[in-house]
Amino acid sequence: MRCFALLVCLAFASPAGAQLGLPPVRVPPLPAVPLSSTPAALPASAAVDASVGELDPGRLRELHALRVRELLRRHRDVLETDPHGAPIVRGEVLALAPSPQALQAATAVGFSLRRELTLSALELRIAVLHVPASTARALQRLQQQDPSGAYDFNHLYLEAGTVSATSPAHRIAPPAEGPGDSPGEGIRIGMIDSGVDETHEVFRGITLARHGCTEPVPAAHGTAVASLLSGRAAAFQGAAPGAALYAADVFCGKPTGGSVETIAESLAWLVQQRIAVINISLVGPRNELLERIVREAIARGTLLVAAVGNDGPAAPPLYPAAWPGVIGVTGVDARGRVLAEAARGTQVKFAAPGADLVAARMRGGYLRVRGTSFAAPIVAGLLAGALPSAASPDSRAASGAVAALARSAQHSAAAGADPAYGYGIVGTELRLQTMLGNGPIK
Repeated sequence: MRCFALLVCLAFASPAGAQLGLPPVRVPPLPAVPLSSTPAALPASAAVDASVGELDPGRLRELHALRVRELLRRHRDVLETDPHGAPIVRGEVLALAPSPQALQAATAVGFSLRRELTLSALELRIAVLHVPASTARALQRLQQQDPSGAYDFNHLYLEAGTVSATSPAHRIAPPAEGPGDSPGEGIRIGMIDSGVDETHEVFRGITLARHGCTEPVPAAHGTAVASLLSGRAAAFQGAAPGAALYAADVFCGKPTGGSVETIAESLAWLVQQRIAVINISLVGPRNELLERIVREAIARGTLLVAAVGNDGPAAPPLYPAAWPGVIGVTGVDARGRVLAEAARGTQVKFAAPGADLVAARMRGGYLRVRGTSFAAPIVAGLLAGALPSAASPDSRAASGAVAALARSAQHSAAAGADPAYGYGIVGTELRLQTMLGNGPIK
């Protein structure tokens, strides 16, 4: 029962379609190096949580559906599902840069313009249209009425991992040699997630620029992801410790949090700030508007790193990780085994620790985390560290950073094409932070 409850937390939106040809990040061919099931770089004493791996991955789709049903049960007034079962904002359709004629035609058949969003940094504009009746039928009507236009649902994108609700608030014992260094200083890195508890010790002395909410709304997931990106303490280090963090909260404690609209606005803000690497530990279905917006960010040299998701190896691809040009990241345990719940496919570019791992806990201390959500920030931080300090987005530099990280990875037998590990495992040294005051996580 405990395993079932854990997987309910891990499951989230899934349906996805075929990919469009976005410009991929170019990585040169790499030599094939066998991937050991017990990487030498990992401490032999590392504990393994195999509880999820003991379950049938096929059940993950069922558990995803349960999570969506529970979400709708609590917020049916503002949420519904699309025809494939993915959660959307009730009664809203998004239009990308609609012409005045298209808006006039939509108004003539009963739509109303609820609000407009200008994404100056991406030279795009989104109109949010209020739907007079069935959202699905309304979207179909708009697409038929304006075949050349770009319309889609206001989908929700949800977290790709879970923090342990039962894990105590551990404190990590300082190492004998004293505080670690901060190689991330001078680096800037972005994240799109839930809110960050900036009072935690790992963010002390770190520049943290917030965006998205009128007032801070700290959350467990965002705090954990942020700590793995740039956190630093006496015995805890993220992948880019001390890096300036630009954190966009797309949830703000609202039931409609994580919508395409909020993600698009946050991505535009980070592009405007000229952040070279952005982590997105969220997943959802394919969405035409968000795909176009991601394409524009990548075209400007931005490196987007995203979790591939935890719907299981047989599930359809999840987005934004599955869009070409995005660096999709899976998770592995302390033995180098890919998580049983992790997605598989060509979207997987790297593997990093995603279990047997701790991260910052809201209101102090540390807790266990599991999921591709927590592997992604490790890769994002490593990529940010491979760029020149305070680098601005640059396509050539981005490709070089990805290639360098791929060369340093513990490669699979089919380097660059392995559907489970991608180019291989990176960041295993960061698992040392799981050594708590009472020894390794049990």
